[in-house]
Amino acid sequence: MMRKNILITGASSGLGQEMARQYAALGRNLVLCARRKEALQELAKELSEKFPEQQILVMPLDVNDDAEVFHVFKEAKAQLGVLDRVIVNAGIGQGGSIGKGFFAANKRTAMTNFVAALAQCEAAMEIFREQNDGHLVTISSVSSERGFRGAFTTYAATKAGIASLTEGIRIDVLHKPIAVTTIHPGYIATDIIDKGNTPPFMVDAPTGCKSIIKAIEKEVDKAFVPTWPWAVVRYLLAWLPLRMMRKFS
Repeated sequence: MMRKNILITGASSGLGQEMARQYAALGRNLVLCARRKEALQELAKELSEKFPEQQILVMPLDVNDDAEVFHVFKEAKAQLGVLDRVIVNAGIGQGGSIGKGFFAANKRTAMTNFVAALAQCEAAMEIFREQNDGHLVTISSVSSERGFRGAFTTYAATKAGIASLTEGIRIDVLHKPIAVTTIHPGYIATDIIDKGNTPPFMVDAPTGCKSIIKAIEKEVDKAFVPTWPWAVVRYLLAWLPLRMMRKFS
């Protein structure tokens, strides 16, 4: 079954922007959500010129504004008639080691990556339950599999939280015509990656998003992408001793 109408948060840059490009090429109607209206408008103009047969809606949204999340999602459904898929993608990677003065940045990451994601899941699932159909997708991370040090401590914790939240939603709607998918990307080159510290196995955004979309289209419960090496690395992470985990930062 093709999900025609797709809403993507965090669509102004990174994975969200590239997913929008690839989904437009697949013939889908898109609702582009992010704080930066001008960036969304530029992307919408680009996509509309290449794919004039698609509906490309721009809906500026600060995902940390709970009321606005519910309003925008409902408005998207009203304009398209049916909302087939919501990709909860918006996130940040600010922060540092706990207890070293980074509380404000760590809190921003926790609020954006988990609390705001909860609001997006709530808003999407309200619509899907009303429709008795839909596909919720959350973007977690391979880092959700373990605790990480330094700048990744809070980030990894939020990604573990969203993975657990998504699985709980999946259990809640088991045997209902609502699909729920968690995507765990490995290292994909976006603005969130520190350009001065290139991690291993990193791929560019088009390659990474191609793997993400392939998994989403299959509507799997969860996927670690790209499959190689992350479907294997996730298991290796579980066995790494803490002294080796300290090398990740």
